[in-house]
Amino acid sequence: MERKKAALHNLGCKVNAYETEAMQQILEENGYEIVPFAPGADLYLINTCTVTNIADRKSRQMLHKARKMNPKAIVVAAGCYVQASAEELTADGSVDVVIGNNRKKDLMKILKEFEEGRATENVIDMKCEKQYENLSIQKTAEHTRAYIKVQDGCNQFCSYCIIPYTRGRVRSRLEQEVTEEVAELARHGYQEVVLTGIHLSSYGTDTGSSLIELIEHVHQIDGIKRIRLGSLEPGIVTPEFVQRLKNLDKFCPHFHLSLQSGCDATLKRMNRRYTTQEYREKCQILREVFENPALTTDVIVGFPGETEAEFEQTKLFLEEIKFFETHIFKYSRRKGTRAAAMENQVPDNIKNVRSNELIQLNEKNQRLFEEAWSDKKVQILCEEEMEIDGTRYYSGHTKEYIRTAVEAKDGKENRILSGTLKKELKPHVRLCTID
Repeated sequence: MERKKAALHNLGCKVNAYETEAMQQILEENGYEIVPFAPGADLYLINTCTVTNIADRKSRQMLHKARKMNPKAIVVAAGCYVQASAEELTADGSVDVVIGNNRKKDLMKILKEFEEGRATENVIDMKCEKQYENLSIQKTAEHTRAYIKVQDGCNQFCSYCIIPYTRGRVRSRLEQEVTEEVAELARHGYQEVVLTGIHLSSYGTDTGSSLIELIEHVHQIDGIKRIRLGSLEPGIVTPEFVQRLKNLDKFCPHFHLSLQSGCDATLKRMNRRYTTQEYREKCQILREVFENPALTTDVIVGFPGETEAEFEQTKLFLEEIKFFETHIFKYSRRKGTRAAAMENQVPDNIKNVRSNELIQLNEKNQRLFEEAWSDKKVQILCEEEMEIDGTRYYSGHTKEYIRTAVEAKDGKENRILSGTLKKELKPHVRLCTID
């Protein structure tokens, strides 16, 4: 009997990517053959995103694309866009099955009910959900680095964000389940893990644990050589937290501290729970404890009411802090959020100008950070082969997440090597000479 073919496509964040890989493994365990997202599959599963209007549009486009690739296939929409717009999805005929958040673990049960012609309600009210959804993986699409979801939900309710409504309240995964999964991944050869969540800083607030305790337990697992963290809120950065991280030699000093604006008035309208001075102090703590750590961030331009003067404050703040990388987003109006109803919405043409200014500043800051590490001793994890100007290299990253290239004289994939950073081979890829 020929195996059914399933094709999956992920949209959105690293948490979504983890959940997509978990659903793929569920399908594999139940006899499905995983095939590329192309014509010929019997089942198409799209894990959707709704963080912006653009994400909504991409989600709809991929669902329509799946329907066109095989009109007879089962098309499944899962995730955050489903959670926010289930009725809209089922009404347009492009989707057969919708699966909201905290129901992905029930994928096979839901498919069986659909095939038997039984209609089921697969989108639950997330604000009432208190259970963490147990999903797990044994492998990932990457061969050297594994992203591990340890937390779901958010209690912050930033005025621009729909995610607390689609993901629900904070729910943490039990430490034992995390460490068991990490140990299994280590047995499969993964040396680096990245702990991720919707609001990672709140890990353990609902279970009596804490993020630093989880990191320390993961640090004890044999085979794991590197630990990274997903996005953090500034409030978690305290002298004690940072010093405990410093004591862990597997920890990578790469901190993604969410900023969103460098203007206090804008931060207040966003309902962000810190000031620029408090944020500045957190960066100082990190730089006092670690030698030139990588600080990266997110910034929204064109938030409702953002004046030219407020934007200039943000620009000056970014120039002062000198982030390694700044991810710049143009504000996207989200129905159901407080910001959507705010006055003085900023026109798109102004958002575009401001975004371009910050993109140029980010390019400058990124080069400054990379150059500051020139001729310094580093450790790199070799990840994959690449070619630059006809020469074969292994590309990888330092602990600070600077992308590097090592001459490919022999098999080096998934090996950690010590070396010295040298010249730039191509934009944001530096040569590393091995000791």
